[in-house]
Parts: sequence; C-alpha cells; structure tokens
Amino acid sequence: MPSSGLSLSDRIRTARGASGTGASVFAVLLLFTLFAGDFWRNLISWPGYFVLAAVLAAGSIVFLVRTRPAFRWRKTPKTLVLFLALAIVSLAWSAYPGATALGLLAQLATTAAAVFLALCLSWRAVLTALANAFRWILGLSLLFELIVAVFVRHPILPLTPAQPVPSGHIPSAFYWSRNLLFHGGQIQGIVGNSNLLAMIALLSLVVFGVQLADRTIRRGTAITWLVVSVVTFALTRSSTVFIATVFTAVVLGFALWTRRAGPERRRPVYLTAAALVVVAVVAVVLFASKIPVLLGKSEDLTGRLTIWNSVIHLAQERPAFGWGWVSYWAPWVSPFKNLAERGGVVYLQAHNAWLDVWLQLGIVGLVIFALLIVSTLWRSWFQAVDRPRFAAGDSLPYTALTLLPLLLLAALLAQSLAESRILIEAGWTLLVLVSVKTKQSAP
Repeated sequence: MPSSGLSLSDRIRTARGASGTGASVFAVLLLFTLFAGDFWRNLISWPGYFVLAAVLAAGSIVFLVRTRPAFRWRKTPKTLVLFLALAIVSLAWSAYPGATALGLLAQLATTAAAVFLALCLSWRAVLTALANAFRWILGLSLLFELIVAVFVRHPILPLTPAQPVPSGHIPSAFYWSRNLLFHGGQIQGIVGNSNLLAMIALLSLVVFGVQLADRTIRRGTAITWLVVSVVTFALTRSSTVFIATVFTAVVLGFALWTRRAGPERRRPVYLTAAALVVVAVVAVVLFASKIPVLLGKSEDLTGRLTIWNSVIHLAQERPAFGWGWVSYWAPWVSPFKNLAERGGVVYLQAHNAWLDVWLQLGIVGLVIFALLIVSTLWRSWFQAVDRPRFAAGDSLPYTALTLLPLLLLAALLAQSLAESRILIEAGWTLLVLVSVKTKQSAP
C-alpha cells in the first residue's frame, strides 16, 4: 500500500511560492473557463469560445515550458497514456474522421491544461485556484439570477444560442435563466444548467471545507462561502448531484474512519464498505422502479433511459473498438444527428460516461478507462488515509488537504453515472490532474 500525502518537493514548492503569481492567476482563469464554459459560449458564441480556449491551451503549454517543473517520466500514469493513445488511433477507423480530429484537438488541449495544473502548482495552490474560481462562478451565478428575477422578470435566452431557437414554444433547456429564483424552481446560474451549477456547488463544499479544516483562510470567510455553496446547491434542486453528495460524504466518512483505525485495524472498515456496496446494489436492483419517484424524476429519469437505450444499441454495432473518439458529440454527423433528441433539444452526450466510452472506443477503451479510474482512485485513497511522511520516514500530522484528490474523484465518479462530464472540460481536467499529481508523488 503506498504511503504518500504531500511529497517533499510539493511542500518545498508551496513554501517557496513556486507556483508564482502569474501562474496562479492564469490557473484561476483556466479553471473558471473549464467549469463555466457554457457561460462563455452563451455570451460570446462557440467561435469566440474556441478562440479563448485556444489561448488558454497555448498559455498552459507556455507555462509548462517556462516553468520546467520537475517531472519523472517513469511516474507518468500508463493508463492515461493508453487511453489517449487509443483515442488518437481511433482516427483510423472512425466513422466521422473530421469530428474525431476536432474531438482529439479539444481532448489534448484540455489534457495540456490539466498537466499544467498538476506539474506547475502545488496541491495547496490547486486548492486556492479552485476556491477562487468557484467564488467567481457561485457569486456571479447568484447575482445573475437575482438581476433576472428583480429587473428582467422573465426567462432569457443566451446571447448566442448554440442551437436555432424554435418559433412558438421554446423548450426550457434553451433558456440561459428561467427566472425561477423567486418561484421555487431550479436556478441555472451563469452556466445555464442546474445540474452543472449543483456539481460546482458540491465541489465548492469540498474545497471550502478543506480550507476551513486546514485553516488556510479566515474562518469567517470559509464559513461564508460554505453557506453560499449550500444555498446554491439547495436552489438548484438537482437530484443527480444530491446522490453524488451523499456518495462523497460516505467516502469522506470511510476515509476519516480509516485514518482513525490506523494501518493495523482497517479490516473492519473495508468489510463494512464492502457490505454497504452489496446493500446498495441490491437496493437498486429491487427498488429500481421506485428510485426515480423518490428523487422527483420521471420514470425514464428525465429521458436518460431513452438515451441510454439508443447508445447501447449503437455501441453493440461496433462493440470492440467503438465508432471513434469524438468528445462532445458532433450533431452535424451521423450517427449523432438524432441520437439524443428530447423535446426539441439535441443533447451532445450519453448522460453516462461509461456508455459514452463504450460507444466511442468500444470495450477495449472501456477497460482502459476503468483501469485509469481504479488506479487513480487507489492512489488517491492511500494518499488520503496514510499518514504523510518525510523522505527520512518521519511521520507528519494528517491534513485535510490530502483528502482533496479523493473527494474530487468521488464526486466525479458519482456524477459519471448520470453525466459524461468526466470526459470533457472540467471533469477531464480534474481526472487528469488527480491522476498525474498522485502518480508523481507516489513512492
């Protein structure tokens, strides 16, 4: 079992402020854009967003070149390299080579951003950058919804809609804000989606909670933003992210229990965790038809079952290696044109990351992706529960910061069952960040 935590070099970089002011500011803008990409797309259009994304990707590479961070090639996550290599090679058999080329460009640009964050910033600097980005997103989201509710007083569309707005009845998914702040509905914030905003609120709870526990910022400031996160989460009323929150809380509970038990008395913890997994699986199987009602969802999980069935049917046509990587679905090419259309809205994902990987890279890609998740989760778990040590072997006190990778990954994994966000933008960035950074600090 690896014994890790913050590496010695990581602590030295933190102490010396190695991340630098420029890199820190750039990291905040980068994370804001990755998490609130829909804000920019609704504001400046997809072409404008592409220009911004290109600048940020280039900036990430420039910082990597100029900073020349310490990097051990033998500590490169092999499963991550294999997954990216398979995605690139899928261009050879892709049913839509042009879309695959664009998807690969987006995937590699996002990966470059994640590698910059992993290698040029300490864990403490990553925590600070995440906190600052989330403050901007949550603060602007509540301000945006308040302005719409008080001054505009009706739903508003994006300034640059991604899809042609139909005449007559406009589906609710088209609106940037539905003016529901004072009407008990789900707010969407600047990201224009209640589930995305709820996920950001959940990750904010993790980040601000870690800052509060480690006392890296003033107690009053941390509590204030924790309250803002809770209020935002409550106003989104997202059932899927509620489940992710429960799962993340359970993971936190088991991690703290494991810490307290110590290396010699962990068997009861793991047996309890295994029993809980079995109970959860049995409960889902027995009460599958009643779960949507408990969550306030329709029987088809707001159209997800229909989308999943369509994706499974299509994936079975090319089960081994898939149809070719595409990242975001490209609605202008077959088979994505009408694959996931509901109520006049064309969705660009399978709403399940595992089905999306199977569709695009087949069973081979699914196995590699699973290995990437398991290996990253393994390192994150033992980094969270093993007492950090100096190179000489002396023990260090536990810190809340070492829980950060595990809790971020837990939230992403729970979300991956209902959304494919772990494969794109902020989700992929966090996965690569945690994978690379925990691998580099592993003994």
